[in-house]
Amino acid sequence: MKTAKEFLKTIFFIEILRGLALTLSRLFTHAVTRRYPKVKRPAQPGFRGLHALVRDRDTGKEKCVGCCLCAAYCPSQCIYIYTSEDEDHKKIVDRYEIEVLRCIFCGFCVEACPFGAISLTEHYEYSDYSRDAFYMTKERLLSNWDKYMAGQKGEGYFRKFWRPMSEDFGTPEKQATWRKIQNAK
Repeated sequence: MKTAKEFLKTIFFIEILRGLALTLSRLFTHAVTRRYPKVKRPAQPGFRGLHALVRDRDTGKEKCVGCCLCAAYCPSQCIYIYTSEDEDHKKIVDRYEIEVLRCIFCGFCVEACPFGAISLTEHYEYSDYSRDAFYMTKERLLSNWDKYMAGQKGEGYFRKFWRPMSEDFGTPEKQATWRKIQNAK
């Protein structure tokens, strides 16, 4: 059986009246809606946006060596890599292509790459009327790096968001270790 308090709430619609009071109190306040084309919010740190192939800082060439680990790791199978060999039997990446419309932006390709040759930029404003614009070739991917991630921004990207790195592996200071055994003569 209901108590008297619950009975009064049911009769007088207390919950509905509280909800209406909240609605009326917010009715004449300023809206917090952002008008997208005019007011853009910055991408959050670590945002997974448009793909880019990383250029080596010293040589200016792409870092990709054609190991195809990113393509093997990709759950949506949207990365295609075509390689060949030069005279020294060294792999050359002829074509590196990504179908952006198939990509789920999981970031596995970035994590799988042992050379840090691919990244996901913070650029999120890309739309077009044709599918061809979303088929990224090697040249487009390299130009994405130049536009959105060149310089300190690109270097900081891998340091902040993609781990583990070589400096993460080491022996902690208070860790017990084996001493080196001296060879007796």
